[in-house]
Amino acid sequence: MTIHYHGLPLTPEVMLYDLAGRHVCISYATKRAAQVAIALRIMQSCMFDNGQYTLYQQGGKEDVYGFYDWIDPMLGHPHWAVVPDRINGDVDQQRALVKTWPFPRELGAPVWHLHLPIDYLLELIDEWPRVCLGSSKQYWQVGAPIWRRRMDEVTEAVYKRRRQAPWIHGLRMMAQLGKGWCLASGDSVNTARNYKDREEMPHVMAERIDRVNNQTVAPMLSVLTNDKDVFA
Repeated sequence: MTIHYHGLPLTPEVMLYDLAGRHVCISYATKRAAQVAIALRIMQSCMFDNGQYTLYQQGGKEDVYGFYDWIDPMLGHPHWAVVPDRINGDVDQQRALVKTWPFPRELGAPVWHLHLPIDYLLELIDEWPRVCLGSSKQYWQVGAPIWRRRMDEVTEAVYKRRRQAPWIHGLRMMAQLGKGWCLASGDSVNTARNYKDREEMPHVMAERIDRVNNQTVAPMLSVLTNDKDVFA
């Protein structure tokens, strides 16, 4: 099952209860203490984002160790966090940030940005149980033709390396889940931002999104079970 992390914050706050039982993404840059407390109590799991996207878009001071202090009391299975990264940075900058990670590796996921060499991605998937993909530089626009071609290259390289792909998470890529790329999960603020415009309750929009499964994995189930009605 592909996992969808619905981005917070959600307003009005009471609507968080309408998403009870979902997976959510909480950014260090936009965190709200009350919403974090509610999410930890009623959601299936929380993904803690380091806030780099917001810093890249809006500016601000990077606070790697402040992020670690924030997630420290909350980090533990099934919750996990995105290892600090540098959008548009080079491999040496990424390596330096990855080395700062003070927690067990199974509780974090380093970021491989699409402009970086694929060899570095293969290195990460050999060393970490979960890796995030981030859009960057010429691949910044998620879903653009050049972005799709790059994701084709990434997926081919990953499956050549590993028959059973590691957990690969697509940052801001929820709309791309189920399109054949090697993504086990993804996140988006789509529900939080747009449920009002659709005149829906958040859970209605989230439920529709959560039905999407990764097409590179789901068709294999019918082969393994020999059950033609497995998806009936």
